[in-house]
Amino acid sequence: MLKSKPKIWIKYQPSIVLIFVFLFAFPAMGQVSPDKINFVRQGAKRLVFDENQSIPLAILDPGNSVGFSAMYPTTHYGNDGADVGIEDGHLIIQSEKETETGIWFGGFNPFATYSMEVHGTKGNGELGFEFSDAKQEQRFLIKISFEDSLITGARLSVFAGDQVVADESMAMDIDASEKIKGKIVLQMLGSGLTIFVKHTGELPKVIAQSNFNTYMDLRNKSYLQSFQSKVYVHLKEGRVEVKKAEMKLSTGIGLADIRAITYENGDPMLDQGRLWYTMSIRGRALPHHIQGVFSMDPTVFDVKLEGIIVFDRNDGLLRNEVASHIFYDRENNIWRGITTGFSAYANPSKEKKQLLAIESKKDPRFGFSIMKAAPFGMVGDIEDPHILFDTEAKKWRMLACENNGGYKAIVLESDSWNRNYKRMAGPVEHNSTGTSIQKIGDKRYCFSGSSERKIYIYSYPDLKEVGSLNMDLPPWDERSGTRVWPNVVQLPEGYPFKYVALMMDRFNYPSQSGPHWSYGAVYLYHGFEE
Repeated sequence: MLKSKPKIWIKYQPSIVLIFVFLFAFPAMGQVSPDKINFVRQGAKRLVFDENQSIPLAILDPGNSVGFSAMYPTTHYGNDGADVGIEDGHLIIQSEKETETGIWFGGFNPFATYSMEVHGTKGNGELGFEFSDAKQEQRFLIKISFEDSLITGARLSVFAGDQVVADESMAMDIDASEKIKGKIVLQMLGSGLTIFVKHTGELPKVIAQSNFNTYMDLRNKSYLQSFQSKVYVHLKEGRVEVKKAEMKLSTGIGLADIRAITYENGDPMLDQGRLWYTMSIRGRALPHHIQGVFSMDPTVFDVKLEGIIVFDRNDGLLRNEVASHIFYDRENNIWRGITTGFSAYANPSKEKKQLLAIESKKDPRFGFSIMKAAPFGMVGDIEDPHILFDTEAKKWRMLACENNGGYKAIVLESDSWNRNYKRMAGPVEHNSTGTSIQKIGDKRYCFSGSSERKIYIYSYPDLKEVGSLNMDLPPWDERSGTRVWPNVVQLPEGYPFKYVALMMDRFNYPSQSGPHWSYGAVYLYHGFEE
């Protein structure tokens, strides 16, 4: 009688069972859900015209000049000229008669910050900045009037030849005891401006603001190419003493809309040991913000201004769009992205808000950069775009916020990076802002700020709610708005923590007038898995 063959498979059954346990019982072992990550606050700071972050464009430094008359040519308007000289390293302009003087110190940039350190004034007159062409055929004047040491007003004057285009007060409620001594800061914002006065140990205080583009649209490329900047002094009689005047790219009064620069597949750009970000440099209301580029070593809190970007739609204007996502397309060796066309608010009767496709062969991260911009049919109240190429789906996908009874996250899809997007998911139920797509482990997730005191997490690409971000000390309190940008980034192996998030708050800058979005400070978080 033949014996049945032994059932050899029984010998290996425990191993097989173990394999089945790993494959089926724990399919996501090593894949943490983002709502299980603890984000712990590491630091917070607000960069207000931060001197350590400024990028220089031009300077008038009387104490460090040789051949002053050649370095800083002086123009006298009218029959009488003021006495211009240097005493104790300071520039002195004085006259017993009525005089008007312009002292050249640099080119012109309508998105730069201008500052003047005033040591003292006597008598009666005005000082400020003049922007004009070499022949003074077109002149744009920012003037602060004074009586001895006190500020008495601020005016905007625009001239075309002999014609007065505008001459109006732009002063706000200036305190009667407000002294002109200290630093005068002029923040140029493309189609508008704000003037601050800063005394030692104090935050700059707003004393004037203006929207001027209907008089002279300084965003026009012709002005960037032909205008020059001067220290302007009009004396009825008296004396002005100036320590220094500067023109620079600055951090403004707050930073917002923080988004990591990535590669085309959505991976964050970690270059030179630093993460790279776009942030909105804040002015007042829209369209008075500027697209800044910053970098940071993720192991420390050394946020650094690297440059600003403006956008050229080939219509003669340079536009200060913001809330951009920029990526480097390695397949085509070109910088690309999507930005939000907020500059339309400068000419609301002629232009509509829309998303724009942007492109540059030059690395736009450094200095003053201009990216080409083009509409691609996404007109309407849609913003905060984040784009990537999904190599598995072989599709370009975009996460954005669209106004559907309030801003709500949506996902769109296309065969091309810059056209023909169709909605594939959303809108979500919750209010959304600062939408971004990032990998946690090997899976992509969608993140969104909200007005509900939560940062929501959604599945990618179908936008199913996963949970909310677990945060120690979120960037808000009971007095502030909570619609912040999450900006979660996963780091490669070798770092002391696996995740980093750089966020902003929504505290507006004090002393502004009218509606404004002038937030905020930046907050650093490190993320640790439970």
